[in-house]
Amino acid sequence: GCPWRDLPESRFGPWETVYSRFRKWRSDGTLEKVAAALVEVLDEQGEIDWDLWCVDGSSARATRAAAGAAKEGGPADEPADHGLGRSRGGLTSKFHLVVDGKGQPLGVVVSAGQRHDSTCFDEAMDSVPLPARFEALPEAKRPPKQTAADKAYSSAKIRLRLEAQGVRAVIPRKKNEKTPKGEEFDKEAYKRHNVVERCIGWLKECRRVATRYEKLAVNFLAMVRLAMIERYLRVATRSR
Repeated sequence: GCPWRDLPESRFGPWETVYSRFRKWRSDGTLEKVAAALVEVLDEQGEIDWDLWCVDGSSARATRAAAGAAKEGGPADEPADHGLGRSRGGLTSKFHLVVDGKGQPLGVVVSAGQRHDSTCFDEAMDSVPLPARFEALPEAKRPPKQTAADKAYSSAKIRLRLEAQGVRAVIPRKKNEKTPKGEEFDKEAYKRHNVVERCIGWLKECRRVATRYEKLAVNFLAMVRLAMIERYLRVATRSR
């Protein structure tokens, strides 16, 4: 959570070097490649449950330092609003997380804090890198078999997407929604949905994830991905 310029030079070297390397790894896809490679490792170790995916979003308060990014001339993948929203509490961002049935983070996207969770569902689901062993399978047979989310994600668009992909929606309906005749809600699968909330809590123990300091949304996303990589490494090496 400290400013880049406050990095202890005796331990990390010049802060300019550290920041330049961070930007390089963020922009050239290194962080995504590392994360995807570690997901492959966890898959080989049987540490990932591909049958059930759980989705949820979480807000992160942004500091004043996060505001003021240039409107033009930034990275090509930087959103126009820089993933920042204003509310009574000030500047906020939100990250939308997809985890497996065991609580391992699989995919993440960043948005402005006022964005409704359901509007980022497709982006979050599409951000999950699948291991090579699934690439040859038709889309209908790729994971997951079920997707669990809370009532905020109860929309016809999301249910139609999941149905088209052969995925069972474990999403409770809102009070003003009519339940189709014969539809059964899998309560046992929904009980496992809390793994995404626990994973969010673990990730937000990292100060750089709990609070946004970066001016650019792509840099904040990279920080969340670094926290995911740390979790992968802990799981992959805990037997040692």
